[in-house]
Amino acid sequence: MTNKTWKELKQNPWFFVSLFLVLILVLLGYQNLKPNVSGNTCSIESEITQSPIMSSGAILGDSDAKVTITEYSDYECPFCARFFTGAYPQIKSEYIETGKVKLEFKDFPLSFHANAQKAAEAAKCSGEQDKYFQMHDKLFGLGVVGGVNTFKKYAKDIDLDTDKFDQCLDSGKYASQVQAEFREGQQKGVSGTPTFFINDQKIVGAQPFEAFQQIIEQELNK
Repeated sequence: MTNKTWKELKQNPWFFVSLFLVLILVLLGYQNLKPNVSGNTCSIESEITQSPIMSSGAILGDSDAKVTITEYSDYECPFCARFFTGAYPQIKSEYIETGKVKLEFKDFPLSFHANAQKAAEAAKCSGEQDKYFQMHDKLFGLGVVGGVNTFKKYAKDIDLDTDKFDQCLDSGKYASQVQAEFREGQQKGVSGTPTFFINDQKIVGAQPFEAFQQIIEQELNK
């Protein structure tokens, strides 16, 4: 660009307006890429519109239970781990183990959690040997630091056939299913983890047991 052209641009008031708008758009795009970690959820600020996708999560409890809790979760999210050690044990003992409620666990791995996707795949690979929730408990109870090597150690700890597990995990066999659950969650308005649907009632975050109890009892009494 010549000096003459540059001077002409600077004399045009619309040049600075356009420059300002471009700067604003760049800043907004940057903000949408950043993770939002606050309150009691790990969340994303941008949403992707996809075609509706239905996928089946792992089920814990009586398949005929009157109430279904669908959980969208991320194994690397600290708030999901807080739910696991907080409200979940009481929900499990008072409602799931008594046949009143079933839990459907679905994966919602956030892109800024480096180990969340493979952790979700590890749980699904464990499910092939009927030990989905044993791996689920390991991942939330002990964490995902170390990634794939850690998950393979957990597989040994819960007495899986490690050759089959390793082959499943290394092949990425369930990668697309994990992402299908993620996209389904987005379609249902999930933007952070953990997010729950108690039948059709939505509850967001690592809430105390009483918050779940109130909705569960309402649904049981319908």
